[in-house]
Amino acid sequence: MIVKTEAIELNEFYVAGISVRTINQNGQAGKDIKALWGRFMTENVFGSLEDKVSGDIYCVYTEYETDYTDYYTAVLGCKVKSLTQIPDGFTGVTIAGGTYIVYSLEGKCPQNVLNAWQDVWNSDVERKYTTDFDVYTPNVKSFEDSEVKIFLAIK
Repeated sequence: MIVKTEAIELNEFYVAGISVRTINQNGQAGKDIKALWGRFMTENVFGSLEDKVSGDIYCVYTEYETDYTDYYTAVLGCKVKSLTQIPDGFTGVTIAGGTYIVYSLEGKCPQNVLNAWQDVWNSDVERKYTTDFDVYTPNVKSFEDSEVKIFLAIK
C-alpha cells in the first residue's frame, strides 16, 4: 500500500549489481526478478560490492524499449561510489539526476511492492521511462518488514 507520495530532485548516482532483461507480460518479470533476488542472496552480491555506500538494496529498471509494457532491464544491487570497480559479470547503471516521484510503501514485502507497481501502471503519472528504481532498507529481523520506496523519473 502506498502511504505517501512526494516529488524530489535527485543528483546523479550509480548502482552496480546483477541484471536480467525482462518484460511485464504473462508474469515474466515477476519470475525473472524473483530469480534475480534468489541469485542476489545465494551469490552474496551484497558482499561482493566493496564500493557500496550504504546497506540499502536497489532494484533498478532501465533500458526501456518503450514503456512498462515492453522489454526493460532490471538491475539488483547497491549504490556505489563509481562504476570503475564493479566485479566481472556485474552490471553498472547511472541513475540520472532529475525529478522523481517517490512512493513510500507499507505492508509486507514483496506483496506491497507488487501492489504498488500495479497502482503505478494504472496511474496517469507522466514517466520518462529512463531509469526507475525501488530502494529496500532491510529490516534486520525480517525482509518482509523492510522499508521500501519506489522512485519514478518523471517529465
